[in-house]
Amino acid sequence: MKDIENEEDIKNLVDRFYEKVIDNPEIGFIFTKVVALSWDVHLPIMYAFWGSILLGSGTYSGNPMQKHIALDKLVQLEDHHFEKWLLLWRTTVHENFEGISAEEAISRATNIAALMKYKVAQSRNR
Repeated sequence: MKDIENEEDIKNLVDRFYEKVIDNPEIGFIFTKVVALSWDVHLPIMYAFWGSILLGSGTYSGNPMQKHIALDKLVQLEDHHFEKWLLLWRTTVHENFEGISAEEAISRATNIAALMKYKVAQSRNR
């Protein structure tokens, strides 16, 4: 297996990850029913997000924390939702890649999930 090296690798990783997410009974409904994402819009945003993090592309601009705080008002995001998201991400990375960038993808996702859990919980106390 190879490491995550370019935009095509990011696209493949994100596409495979969201295939797992959509099919997952624990979190899939959030993406398909609660927010009913337009995948033609959402996926390019995710390619840019992960490309910026892992490749330094600088193509992402947005505020994912605010999006998830708003989402929490539609469906309460619990620890198990974040844990499942992270498990699916780790699994997808490990099934398709190995190397420094692959491990960075897992590390960064772990930190993002922890920060999002914290920020979402804090937003409920306001």
